[in-house]
Amino acid sequence: MTTTTNPADADRELKAKHRAMWALGDYPAVATEVIAELGPALVSACGVKPGDQVLDVAAGSGNAAVPAALAGAEVVASDLTPELLDVGRRAAEQAGAALEWRVADAEALPFAGGQFDVVMSCVGAMFAPHHQATADELVRVCRPGGTIGLISWTPAGFIGQMFAAMKPFAAPPPPGAQPPPLWGDEAHVRALLGDRVTEVTATRRMLRVTRFDTPEAFRDFFKATYGPTIATFAFNAQDPQKVADLDRELVELARRHDLGGGAMDWEYLLVTARRVNSD
Repeated sequence: MTTTTNPADADRELKAKHRAMWALGDYPAVATEVIAELGPALVSACGVKPGDQVLDVAAGSGNAAVPAALAGAEVVASDLTPELLDVGRRAAEQAGAALEWRVADAEALPFAGGQFDVVMSCVGAMFAPHHQATADELVRVCRPGGTIGLISWTPAGFIGQMFAAMKPFAAPPPPGAQPPPLWGDEAHVRALLGDRVTEVTATRRMLRVTRFDTPEAFRDFFKATYGPTIATFAFNAQDPQKVADLDRELVELARRHDLGGGAMDWEYLLVTARRVNSD
C-alpha cells in the first residue's frame, strides 16, 4: 500500500520548518551588527520617497522597512516568522518609525495585485524555497510602473560560499526547493522576472564586514545567531566528528576571506526593475 502526501500539507510543513529555523538564535543581531548597511542601500536604490506605498517582503526585523518608513513612505513589513516582526516592531518604535507588520508567506502574499509603489526584499525573499512562485508574487503586488528592488547574496560571495560549505552537513532540501544564493545570479533573476519588468539594473557590490576580530569569532557568532547555521549544527549534534568538521569549515571560510584584522568583503547583487504597464 502506498501513501501520498497532500501538496498543501507538505507546503505547510515546509513553511513551518522555515518559520522555526529563522526564529532560532538572534537574527536581529545579524541585521543590526553585521549587515545594517544593506537596508538603507536598498531603500536608496529603490528611490523610496514620502508617500510611497512600500512592501518589504521577508522583512525580518525590518532592516530595510524601518529606513523606508523613516524616509516618509507608508510601509508594510511582511515576514513568515512572527518572532522577527516582534523585534522589528519594538525597534521601529524606538526609532520613531510608524509602519505595519504582517505575518506573510513570500510565495503567497496576502495583498491585492498592484497595491504597492515599491516592492523590495533585503536578503530575505531569496530564502523562500520556490523561486518562481516568489518572483511571481513580487511582480503581482507591484503596481504597473512601480519598482521592484532586491538585495541577495551571490553564489561566489562569502555567504554563498558559507552555504556551499554547510551543504554536506545540512539536512537534504525538500523536493523542488532551490538554493537561496541563486537569487544572487543576475541571469537567474532576469529569468524569474521575465518580460513583466523593464529597466532592469543589476550591480554586484561588496559589504565590508568588520564585526569579527578572528575567524573563530565569526563562527561562534553565526553558531549562536543565524538560523540556518544553528539548524545545520543541530542536524549533526549526535556526531561530534561532523560538528568538529563543520566548525573547521566555517573557520577556514572566514580565514580565506580575511583582508586583515578580521575585515571581510561579502558580495551581494543589487537588482532594481520597473514593472511594465501591462501584463
